[in-house]
This record gives sequence, structure tokens and C-alpha cells, in this order.
Amino acid sequence: MQPETSLVGRGRPLHVNAREQRAREKSNARQRPRVIAIASGKGGVGKTWLTLSLAQAMSARRARILVLDADFGLANADIQLGHLAATDIGAILRNEASLAESIVPVERGGFDLLAGEAGSGAFSGLDPVIVERLVCRLVDCDANYDVLLCDLGTGVEPAARHLAALADTLVLISTGDPTSLTDGYAVLKLLQRDRNDRGEPVDARIVINQVDTDRAGRRAHAALARAARGFLRLDPPLLGIIQRDENVSEAIRGQRLFLSEFPKSSTAATVQSIARRLLAK
Repeated sequence: MQPETSLVGRGRPLHVNAREQRAREKSNARQRPRVIAIASGKGGVGKTWLTLSLAQAMSARRARILVLDADFGLANADIQLGHLAATDIGAILRNEASLAESIVPVERGGFDLLAGEAGSGAFSGLDPVIVERLVCRLVDCDANYDVLLCDLGTGVEPAARHLAALADTLVLISTGDPTSLTDGYAVLKLLQRDRNDRGEPVDARIVINQVDTDRAGRRAHAALARAARGFLRLDPPLLGIIQRDENVSEAIRGQRLFLSEFPKSSTAATVQSIARRLLAK
């Protein structure tokens, strides 16, 4: 009897059963899901909220979406949803559960979620090799997703960097605050270095959040893009500007999906536009 494949390489295997192995063998026969990473240079800029909102917006366009809460230090996507998962990524990494057991449907959002381990920080220094194996497992799983949306940890810690480099597209969310823009530039700088090391081009796009006017958002994007062009020879396009909206905070406090609560708001229209542009590639 052949041994199962382990994600971590040692200890009890990570439940890679025959069905999952067959799915991997078939993966080349179908289109692989597109991996989109949502990143930020600092916390508090709306990264998790945007990830979940985009997942719902993409699902409404009939895309099959899996959200990976990849903030391996302090995950909170399931908390924002009020949807505490029975198992999470921690159980997978400890070889206690399979992917099939850990991926749960968020029925009111129309997408699936692989929750992170909230509040422990136990995996904040996760080996990038293990991160890559996990992403490969998700890409190869037989659920046939169109998009894997990864909510990255904040900043430039190794696991987040590696996952950003693996992604087909990186969406960088920033506010107009100078520190947020500076930290966002640092993310772009490291992304370029890591993608160059892999011999792959950079596809990075910008969302400016929590600004008072579109003009302020365009100004913030211009400053970030100018630095990227001047020092990195990158020209990250603007995906969208999301103005400050108290309804966003209300939805988060109530652990409800924003697009369900405020579907006709200007913020919802902006999120839908960003989702449409991302799906169009």
C-alpha cells in the first residue's frame, strides 16, 4: 500500500487520499483556478472586508470562488462573517483534517472559505515551502474553482511574501495615509524582487480605500504609482477608489456581508466594478 503524501513532509500524513491524488492528475486537463492575492502594507485598511466583498461580487457573476484566509498570524475572515468554522487551516497544517473537511460553504455569499486559525499566531512564521504546497493542493483540488482569493497577512512576513509571489495577480489595498502608501510601496518592491527570482512578470493592481473623495483617491494612487515607476519600473493600474462609508463599519460590526446589506450603495457599485475588472483579467 502506497503512503499518502504529507504537506509538511514529516509526521502523520495530511490526508491526501486517492480522490485528491486523482484530482491532481486531472488538473492539467482543465483550466487551473486563477490565484488573486489581496495584500496591504499595514493593518486596518480594509483588506479582509474587500476580499470577502469581492468573493461575493464574483460569485454573483457565476464565478466559483474559494477564499483562503492566509493571514497566518491573526486570521479573522470567518469572524467577520460570523461563521466560525469547525476546522481551519491550523487543523490542516497539524495533519488533523483534510481539505474537504476544512473548506466550508458561505451560502449567503455564494463562495467557499478555508478559514485561518484566529488569534493564535502559531503559524505566523510558516515555512514558505509549506505555503506553496498548500496553494498547490488548493489549485489542484477537484472542486473546480475559477478563482482562489487569498487574504494575505499584513506587511512583508515570509509566508505572505511567498504567497504574493505565487499569485497570478496581486491587489494592493491602501488608504491615502502616507504610512499606508509607503508600506504599500514596500510590498510592491518585494513582490518585484520575488517575481523576478521566479522569472515571472508582475501583475499588481491598486485599490485606494477610505478616502473622502475620488480626487483624494486618484492623488494617492498617483503618488504610489509614481514611486513604483521611478524606482521599480512598474506601473500598477488603479482598480478602484472606495470612499469612506460608515455602512462598511456597520456591516463588519454586525458580521454581515456588505453587498447583502447595502447592495445599492455607491460602495457596492465600486466593489462590483473591481470584481468585474478582475474577472475580465
